Amino acid sequence: MTALGFLYPGHSAEDDYPRIEQLLGSDVRLDVVHTDIGEDAHRPDALRRMGSAERLAAGVGELRMAGAESVVWACTSGSFVYGWEGAHEQVRSLARTAGLPASSTSFAFVHAAREIGARRVAVGATYPDDVAALFAEFLRAGGLEVTGVKGAGIITAAEVGTWGEKEVFALARSADTPDADVILLPDTALHTAAHLPALEKELGKPVLTANQVTVWEGLRLTDRRVNAPSLGSLFTKEPIVQV
Repeated sequence: MTALGFLYPGHSAEDDYPRIEQLLGSDVRLDVVHTDIGEDAHRPDALRRMGSAERLAAGVGELRMAGAESVVWACTSGSFVYGWEGAHEQVRSLARTAGLPASSTSFAFVHAAREIGARRVAVGATYPDDVAALFAEFLRAGGLEVTGVKGAGIITAAEVGTWGEKEVFALARSADTPDADVILLPDTALHTAAHLPALEKELGKPVLTANQVTVWEGLRLTDRRVNAPSLGSLFTKEPIVQV
C-alpha cells in the first residue's frame, strides 16, 4: 500500500479524491487533511495568507500519523501566487516540516505537462484575469509556452465548487487554442475527476486538471506509476525522456 498525503484548503471539491482513489484501482490510499482557508477569495493577498507556512504546517502531523509517504499542497493559486522561487521555498519548507517529499499543485502542472511531452499549453482558469495571469507567468518560468489564458472571473472557491459538467466543459472549450498541445484547468475547487475521458474526447487533446495532477504528483514523489485510463492521458502515457 502506498499512502499519499494532501493538504486541501477548505471544502469545495475534496470529493474528487475518494473518486480518484477508486479510479486508480490499485494499492494506493489518498489521505486528505483540510487546512484553514481563511478568507475565501481569489485575490493575491488572501491567497498568500492561505498558503503560509504556518497554515500548511498545521495539517502535517495528521498526515504523518496516517503514514503518508509524500505530501502535496493541493492548491494551485495558493502556490503560484508566490512566484516560481517563492513556490519552491513553500514546498521546501513543507518538506522540512513534514520530513517527507513535498510538492504543490502548481509544480504538478509543470511536471505533468513535461511528462506527456506538451510544450504549448492553453489555460482555462476559474480565477479573475489578474490571478490567471500569475499562473501563466508561473508556467512560463517552468519552461512552457502559454498559447492563451481564459479567466472566468470567479472570486470564491465555494462558487467554483458548485460548478458541474456543463460549466467545466464550457470553460475547457473556451480556453482551447488550435496550437495548444494540452489544456490546463487549474483549480482544486473544481470538480473534474468524473469528466476526464469525456473532456479529452470532446477536445481531441490531453486535458490536465488540478486534482488529477495533484494525485499524479503525489505518486511521482513516491516513484509510483499507475495506469488508470479513467483519469485521462496523464495516467496512460509512457513518460517522456527529457533531453
